[in-house]
Amino acid sequence: MNILEATDVSVTFESFGQQIKAVDHVNFQLPRGKTVGIVGESGSGKSTFARVLSGLQLPTGGSVTYLNQPIQNGKQTYQGALRKEVQMVFQDPYGSLNPRMRIVKAIAEAITQHQEMDKKSAIAAAIKLLESMGISGADAFKYPRSLSGGQRQRASVARALSAQPAVLIADEPTSAIDQSAQSQLLGLFNDLIKSGLSIVLVSHDLGVIRYLSDYVYVMKDGVFVESGDTEEVFNNPKEEYTKKLISSIPGRAL
Repeated sequence: MNILEATDVSVTFESFGQQIKAVDHVNFQLPRGKTVGIVGESGSGKSTFARVLSGLQLPTGGSVTYLNQPIQNGKQTYQGALRKEVQMVFQDPYGSLNPRMRIVKAIAEAITQHQEMDKKSAIAAAIKLLESMGISGADAFKYPRSLSGGQRQRASVARALSAQPAVLIADEPTSAIDQSAQSQLLGLFNDLIKSGLSIVLVSHDLGVIRYLSDYVYVMKDGVFVESGDTEEVFNNPKEEYTKKLISSIPGRAL
């Protein structure tokens, strides 16, 4: 069963009097409990589409459903009980972390928004959640600026998970952190996948997509040019664009 589905979605922006199609009539399915990757070069439209799935960007055409229920009502998305079900992790963790708020307080605040807990219980739950992300109790009481890039990204994942969502959408989560932090974050995502969380993983890093995804969509100029089981697409790509992307992986040539 598909937990998240997009049908004929388009997003058009206007720039200097010209209409620019960032996303052009695309269809997408996220089966429950699976990880689906969206890969493409910078400017391919993948981040815009991720924002549509998360409800942060309204489409100019088409629709998105969560468990067959439309996420959009007028200009509002994910209202009522749906609000906590789909959460997003951004490339820049400052997009979800208040720089003036200690990490533990930011997570506790999110917990109280989505769960019935008093302040003391929320702080304890936040510390436990951050520790599960590999952030110590001492680091939990620091401000975002005092943490490493990898720690900030893991804290932003914790904030998203504080809502206990059914779907996590991660937009380039590894691109702004060093190699060591990437390995830790990939291990974290692997644990989340094993827990049964449904994940949309957006990245230009094909290695990350191949490691974590069950299914992959390849995006170019706002459209999906190829899709399929991850290993099938990587081992037997049909489109020239996909072949070009795969051949750009270090040590890999087609």
